[in-house]
Amino acid sequence: MTRIDAHHHLWRLRPGAPGGPGPGRRAHEWLAGPGSAAIRRDFTLDDLSPVASAAGIDRTVLVQVLPEVAETAEFLSLADGSDGLVAGVVGWVDLTDDGVGDALAALRAGPGGDLLVGVRHLVQGEADPRWLARPDVRRGLRAVAGAGLVYDLLVLVHQLPAAIEVVRALPGATFVLDHLAKPPIAAGGREPWESRIRELAAEPNVACKLSGMVTEADHAGWTAADLRPYADVVLDAFGPSRVMFGSDWPVCLLAGSYREVVAAAEELTAGLTAAERDEVFGGTAARVYRLPGQRR
Repeated sequence: MTRIDAHHHLWRLRPGAPGGPGPGRRAHEWLAGPGSAAIRRDFTLDDLSPVASAAGIDRTVLVQVLPEVAETAEFLSLADGSDGLVAGVVGWVDLTDDGVGDALAALRAGPGGDLLVGVRHLVQGEADPRWLARPDVRRGLRAVAGAGLVYDLLVLVHQLPAAIEVVRALPGATFVLDHLAKPPIAAGGREPWESRIRELAAEPNVACKLSGMVTEADHAGWTAADLRPYADVVLDAFGPSRVMFGSDWPVCLLAGSYREVVAAAEELTAGLTAAERDEVFGGTAARVYRLPGQRR
């Protein structure tokens, strides 16, 4: 079984970070806080490849970091030259723009364009909890679905009601929930997160990534037992055929190594059948994202 990490990032920082200026270097203001010091450096495919291989990961899905089309174009080109490591890219386009379809077509016409499998927006940073309900946003989501692409939902718990609405309103679109909607793992809270997750999972056109949990837990001393109540809810609500593993590397390094994140996911899924574990660690991602060999 091909093992897939369905969610990781890459970035190269502007001057002030190691490596100096050069193509592909961008400002990442979100890394400016003291809590991000451990990941305030460049992370490239050369960094990812050995740690992924050591953890038994064969292929990956590279996910956008910044709301910039230029970053997506660069990621597609990187994926094209990754010798098959990066099997797909979840990029960014402005969903509120009338020209969403043209932007997607332009990305697909460039290097690695056939590896564009999805789109994401940083909805978690939007002040409006109902941003996804905006008419212009929904028009953009229809364009994404019309292009045969998946939409990744990066939302917080209080934004889940709007996410549920949009998933219901667009039954022909395919959605993937990132990071379990970031439940309050460190505080040990379950509601209203669990009720909303189960309501979202009742819609057949949405899957969920088993990702981002360690950074929502106590960074200094989390264990798989701390993550289990949340993983169990997702696995029960969605079922293994709609759950996919994601490392969230290198963000996960704030709380644990790549290998520790993979090991935690393996422990959390140890009670599944072999076929169900194969779904979580590859089958679901390959099918939902239509990765090479599973493409439309």
